[in-house]
Amino acid sequence: MTLANANQPVTGALRFPAAAPDLAGEAVAWLGHLAAERRASGHTLEAYGRDLRQFLNFLALENGANPTIADFCAIRPSVVRDFMAERRAQGVESRSLLRGLAGVRSFARHLERNGHGQASALNAVRTPKIARSIPKPLTAADACEVADPATRAGEARPQWVLARDAAVLGLLYGAGLRISEALSLTREGAPIGAIDQITVVGKGRKLRSVPVIGPVRDAIADYITLCPWPLPPKGPLFVGAKGGALSPRIIQLAMERMRGALGLPDTATPHALRHSFATHLLARGGDLRSIQELLGHASLSTTQIYTAVDSARLLEAWKSAHPRAR
Repeated sequence: MTLANANQPVTGALRFPAAAPDLAGEAVAWLGHLAAERRASGHTLEAYGRDLRQFLNFLALENGANPTIADFCAIRPSVVRDFMAERRAQGVESRSLLRGLAGVRSFARHLERNGHGQASALNAVRTPKIARSIPKPLTAADACEVADPATRAGEARPQWVLARDAAVLGLLYGAGLRISEALSLTREGAPIGAIDQITVVGKGRKLRSVPVIGPVRDAIADYITLCPWPLPPKGPLFVGAKGGALSPRIIQLAMERMRGALGLPDTATPHALRHSFATHLLARGGDLRSIQELLGHASLSTTQIYTAVDSARLLEAWKSAHPRAR
């Protein structure tokens, strides 16, 4: 049962069977608040609901009965730690544990806002540590070659398909879009001719304007000219082989083919082109705050990871070129 379609009335007991009716009702209200007020995506709602259900299931087993609101607010730190230890023993990684704890804490804040008391034990537990991995961008030459329509000219595929894939990949590298953002563009919003920017809906349904450079606009115009399917103004800009909305998997497969042809590592994914966009802008003196706005990051700290990428590249260049580095 998805939470994206919240129009149909569903009782808390159905969504949270291991909770007493009062607690289950508040859990449903919390998800409704996230959907309406926080504009959380359907995937986020599903993940948070699943994480809370797992925690409530654990509490029900610990207490021998479905927990009430009073039971939830009275939990001890040791119970939360036991839950985290059990999840880790099941093979759940730190990132998933952190997300799960964040969801349960969010629900606890919802209860507190509505006058039900404070589950202070949740804040007394140390959050799992996560080693932040540094994004792995492509080199500028490789990124340009991936987005070049001529790279796949020899493939036995319709010309319009090759033009379409090149236009999508060009948006990922030339405008720093997520693949979902590129595929959500409509025909009437296509950046062609004098239209040199687009409005995209990012995470949290936040709108942002992104400039689109000339080569990418040209690639999109070529695709539109070659596309054999009608492209209604309100319909998707990028379509599949049968004229329906294009699946992200098709672009991922196109990238896999180019990895083999160009000898690129497995880390060369469509999302790596977005990393390349940010890294190459920063290397050319781009302002970190401006890059944050272009990427649609809610926090500057998220964008700052690219400074580590740039520093690592400088260190590698120093090691390979400086006489005293050997």
